[in-house]
Amino acid sequence: MAREARCWMGGVGGGQRVNDMCEKALKINHYSDSPKAGYTHFDTASGYGNEKQVGEAIRASGIPRKNLYITTKLVNSDHHRVREGFEKSLQELDCDYIDLYLLHWPQGTIADQTKPEAGNASFTRVLKPTESPTFVETYKEMEKLLETGKVKSIGVSNFSIKTLEELLPHVKVVPAVNQVEAHPCLPQDDLLKYCEQKGILFVAYSPLGRSSAFFEHEGIKNIAAKYNATPAQVVLSWGVQRKTVVIPKSENEQRLKDNITLLTLAPEDFKLVDEIHNAPGMHKSLLTYHSPEGAVFGWSYEELGWNMTTGGVVPPKST
Repeated sequence: MAREARCWMGGVGGGQRVNDMCEKALKINHYSDSPKAGYTHFDTASGYGNEKQVGEAIRASGIPRKNLYITTKLVNSDHHRVREGFEKSLQELDCDYIDLYLLHWPQGTIADQTKPEAGNASFTRVLKPTESPTFVETYKEMEKLLETGKVKSIGVSNFSIKTLEELLPHVKVVPAVNQVEAHPCLPQDDLLKYCEQKGILFVAYSPLGRSSAFFEHEGIKNIAAKYNATPAQVVLSWGVQRKTVVIPKSENEQRLKDNITLLTLAPEDFKLVDEIHNAPGMHKSLLTYHSPEGAVFGWSYEELGWNMTTGGVVPPKST
């Protein structure tokens, strides 16, 4: 069954490849009999460097803007100039408004004035959690964007329970969403429960892990064979059944169609996927942004509030 779906444009750059991906996804929408079928939500970011291509493909589709949903994100280097960063994204996308604007990461960066090459964007440093602008200050500036009518809602990305606890007491608008890495190896159950309690929609990026881990998993392959489906369909269906929003990415037209043809997993099949992370060595991030020092983009796991050890591995819970 086809249903309203989201297409994630994660990954820096992409150029014409991103344009082609959007065109393929939009054609699935265009040729459907239902205005709600196919891909209607496109997720990009200033940091990906492909907002222009996303906007071009959307305009070329001929689909009315009101039938589509566009998400983009504030880049780390614009935490001290939120309005300017937002206006640049709006210009790149070349649309009248943005549906959802996210604070991409809690950590900001700024030109390093101690270096003579500080005018060069390459010479930047990551702000410490207590340095201004903090993510609380940055989010407050994002709240002001709502008054312009150019953005419908705001939210965050890559936030933990720790950083949300630091943010929420100081803001007027509860983030509409928290977009984080989530898949069977990193289900983030505690964070999901916390977001549900706070009325924050939990959105899973990289729901397939950006690796072949799930496609080669014997249990998932057996479930896929049972339903005459693909391993990706099994994993995405698990994500939807646990009441998360999944935003997969694919350049292949058939996989784009498969990814929005979801299954209803039987309880025993759902349970198998749900417990994959309990196997030895399986509870971990599957992304490559982890540094050998146990940090991501300049902040330690402790500063981010991520319960991880080096390499993005989640330690076993103490009994």
